[in-house]
Amino acid sequence: MQLRKVTAASAAVLALALSATACGSGDKNDSGSSGGGKIKVGIKFDQPGLGLQEPDGSFSGFDVDVATYVAGQLGYKPNQIEFVQTKSADRENALARGDVKFIAATYSITDERKAKVDFAGPYLLAHQDLLVKKDSTIAKGADLNGKKLCSVTGSTSAQNIQQTIAPKANLKEVSTYSECIAGLQSGSVDAVTTDDSILAGFAAQDKYKGQFKLAGLKLSNENYGIGVKKGDTATADKINTALEKMVSDGSWQKAVDKNFGPANYKNEPAPKIGVIVK
Repeated sequence: MQLRKVTAASAAVLALALSATACGSGDKNDSGSSGGGKIKVGIKFDQPGLGLQEPDGSFSGFDVDVATYVAGQLGYKPNQIEFVQTKSADRENALARGDVKFIAATYSITDERKAKVDFAGPYLLAHQDLLVKKDSTIAKGADLNGKKLCSVTGSTSAQNIQQTIAPKANLKEVSTYSECIAGLQSGSVDAVTTDDSILAGFAAQDKYKGQFKLAGLKLSNENYGIGVKKGDTATADKINTALEKMVSDGSWQKAVDKNFGPANYKNEPAPKIGVIVK
């Protein structure tokens, strides 16, 4: 009888230990420290210079570098970061569902978006601009009248040109900016418009180096922020602290130079946290 009592007690202890181990073995997508877990981060997969999945499966770009630095400050090593493709139309839903902990994906801070998510940053001030061939004489928005302009279907950049800047521009709308850049290279269009950071990323690709230039027109202000789930102010505060450190230790400027430098991108100074330029 005594042997059975000891065996039963040992079994109970073993079961309790196994239960505790099982409870602690899951991935941590919302921890401030890695603890052996992972963090899921939303980025773009198709924007050279910002967020691009390379043929070997790795990721490159300014947003990727910012996200990696921020995750590091939250306690995660690069091999503990799982990048998740978050397309523009699904960014708010991805945060609300908890698919990702934060998003760094050319995510402009707007009042409409702030009603659905919280933002850290901004970490980059971009502007709507034009990309043209290196020998182009297009120097201001009005020069687009009568010219062939390319942008993606339904973009606010195209609408801005049509409605206020050059209503007589011949707008060609396609599904991706890659198509626009190819058209600029072939001469089927005279200019491409979107955020200057996006344009610089494309122009910096090896196959396009030296062929294009940014017009530098600053047609709008785009304050890129890092999105977090609505109400998650603790994470937003930690990210803000990380962004401030990234600027102060020089890592921010190194990331700008590495990803945009080949296109002669004249970036704005690092924005101050919480300061939105209208």
